[in-house]
Amino acid sequence: MDPTGLPFVIDLRRPILALRFAEPRRMLSWSISRPGLTVAKTVGWLEVTDSDLPIGRDPVAVLEDAFARHGLTDTVGLMTACDVSAYEICRTTIERAEAIAITTVGLGNGEFVGRRRFAISAEDTPVPGTVNTFVHVSQPLSDGALVETIAIAAQARTVAILQTTESIGREVVTGTGSDCIVVAAPLGGTTHYSGLHTAIGEAVGASVVEATRAGTVRWIDQSARWLETEGDANHPPGAGP
Repeated sequence: MDPTGLPFVIDLRRPILALRFAEPRRMLSWSISRPGLTVAKTVGWLEVTDSDLPIGRDPVAVLEDAFARHGLTDTVGLMTACDVSAYEICRTTIERAEAIAITTVGLGNGEFVGRRRFAISAEDTPVPGTVNTFVHVSQPLSDGALVETIAIAAQARTVAILQTTESIGREVVTGTGSDCIVVAAPLGGTTHYSGLHTAIGEAVGASVVEATRAGTVRWIDQSARWLETEGDANHPPGAGP
């Protein structure tokens, strides 16, 4: 997709992918560094490896230290074992309501909702996020509309992963145990509804489905090539520690 005309600048300097806004945005997420409702000007992905997160090391400290070294402040942070340069982006406009989705996808620790495969205790270090989704909408959303938007993004991400893994014949999953979603909107909060029946809800769903489907196909292809050359099913690319 042509990056011109986006409401943010994409700043890619591995191991960090940053989206920089000129003006603050209201955001909602379960980011490990700034969860919940917040106002920020930057969203950042940090690419990590096993050695970056030894047992007992605080992942939030790892994230914040890396951002500080790169001059990133006021940042909602995401962590992933995926190659951050392998992001997917989709932009959809419905009746003048625009949604832009950016995602990185890795399914090495894939799960099917309601049927847990990997159990993590309170003492364990969380596995770095493997499906990280960012969605920006053009309309200023109220608190309720932000919550509704993040629910639609989660629904769209799940549908894309489920349908893609099922159609390709891989193990069918609906996500991973460490996925994260960030939704962002201009300040103001004047739009109160963003459900599936609204233009903004349709745009969000379409963008997230397309970006996630492309990312899932990319990860499956990379995993197949990795297995052919390395033969290590336990650590395909983007699988996390």
